[in-house]
Amino acid sequence: MMRYGSAWHDIAEQVRAITEQHLDPRMFLLCADDIQAETLINHGHMDRAVRFAISQGLAPITAIQMATLNTAEYFGVSREMGSIAPGRYADILIVNDLVAFTIEMVFARGSLVSINSHIQVDLPEITYPDWALQSVHLPRKMTADDFHLSVTSQSGAETATAHVIGIIENQAPTRHLVMDVPVSDGEVLTDPERDLAKIALIERHRPTGRVMVGLVQGFGLRDACAVATTMAHDSHQMIVVGTDETNMALAANTLAECGGGQVVVLRGEVIGKVELPIAGLISNERAGIVAQKAATVLEGFKACGCRLNNPNMQLSLLALVVIPELRISDLGLVDTTHFKFIPVVE
Repeated sequence: MMRYGSAWHDIAEQVRAITEQHLDPRMFLLCADDIQAETLINHGHMDRAVRFAISQGLAPITAIQMATLNTAEYFGVSREMGSIAPGRYADILIVNDLVAFTIEMVFARGSLVSINSHIQVDLPEITYPDWALQSVHLPRKMTADDFHLSVTSQSGAETATAHVIGIIENQAPTRHLVMDVPVSDGEVLTDPERDLAKIALIERHRPTGRVMVGLVQGFGLRDACAVATTMAHDSHQMIVVGTDETNMALAANTLAECGGGQVVVLRGEVIGKVELPIAGLISNERAGIVAQKAATVLEGFKACGCRLNNPNMQLSLLALVVIPELRISDLGLVDTTHFKFIPVVE
């Protein structure tokens, strides 16, 4: 599976298996994985992946086959979809050029549903139950004290040795870093000059009030700021990353008030927010509106000093405790290479 999501850009390297090593393209699939609304609206979904694969040297028909027929056969649904043939769903794209792959019309199950990216059908009205709309359960408002990271080192020590999550741009894995971190009065401090921030995981499914605090490097946050999300694979707890505990508390409380989503706080002001009120994961607004709001989150990251490509995607994976090397969970810091919990500070 060759992946091209908002943050995971694997195709350029992987496609060389076909273009240079001449492996059989029938054994490969194109996929997306984590396409956020801003990317979806402004750049596309699987059509974006197909266009990029073509730009990396794949023949257009080969790229299209990898996104359609190959995928349908792999998942055992090729009798229903993946090709234009009798008995299939009649999911068809009309394009004016196979290389540019700009889609003019979309047919879904034989019905015309889009012309030049404009939807031609009415969207259904859906009523969501209260339990789905009330999924952020905090026992109280968070305060700066909830994000302190204490150490039991020798009295007066100015540094401590810590295990730090290291971000890798455009990749899902993280690095397990071991760093000397600043300490004052028994508390670990952030260090923007060394790109060292705090990360906190807050239990939100039940009002336990449990908060796990760790350290992360790689977001490039330079000011007094914080970012938070309730989209945090796979347990989808609330994750907050920041350089300042007061801003981290504001970010967490803001998400609790709006029922979940993503938020950016800079010097005590909310500068980016997308609400995801359905289970803290899904919006009930149209995609174009969600894309505009998601763009404010990306701009908020930049205002805080972050220059990563789609950092909110990498933020959302920091609690995914199945991918190497270091993650945070509601039970603490996890070394996923050795399958064990480890302390943040030695």
